[in-house]
Amino acid sequence: MRLLLAEDDRSLSRAVAALLERAGFSADAVYDGQEALDYLEGGQYDGAVLDIMMPKMDGLSVLRKLREAGSPIPVLLLTAKSEVEDKVLGLDSGANDYLTKPFHPKELIARVRAMTRLHTEAGNEVRAGNLTLNEAEFTLSSPSGSFRLTGKEFQMMQIFMRNPHHLFSAERFMEKIWGYDAAAEINVVWVYISYLRKKLAALRADVQIKAVRGVGYSLEERA
Repeated sequence: MRLLLAEDDRSLSRAVAALLERAGFSADAVYDGQEALDYLEGGQYDGAVLDIMMPKMDGLSVLRKLREAGSPIPVLLLTAKSEVEDKVLGLDSGANDYLTKPFHPKELIARVRAMTRLHTEAGNEVRAGNLTLNEAEFTLSSPSGSFRLTGKEFQMMQIFMRNPHHLFSAERFMEKIWGYDAAAEINVVWVYISYLRKKLAALRADVQIKAVRGVGYSLEERA
């Protein structure tokens, strides 16, 4: 799952982004409220973690603008404020959850998992051929076994299985999974395709990831 992290304290942002990545999420980091709003309006995200006190636009204003525009994206607010009134204001503005700094890393991850799980429906499964992708637990399985996927493997397989026979370019995967500011080179897409192909072979999948040179990749039935 792809998240947007908006936190103006860059050292804290790096630490939180690393936590999210280790937990299987992909996180794009921004450092002010206006940038957060621009990214959320222009990108496809499964959730957002917003600090309340940010330059240019505070987190509550970003949240209100999202909700006014009809966005249902789950949002976790981070703040140093712990008064009940502040929490009520955040939740009344449309936040799904609220976490006070300083926080324990395990609690942050648990809250992010909870809000994104509720948004995508816990235990939701996608099927293609003899494969099943559990979107709550990041597991890919077949009658021959199962694998727990890494965050980016999961996102890529989710795209394939939700859109069988549809061609996706490497550039599209970069945009949807690695984000606009990713330092990764585009050949990282081929690397992850290779990882997934090995897992499909081990699972004896009756579908495969096919490549069309110069165009992209798609999930197809084996001949």
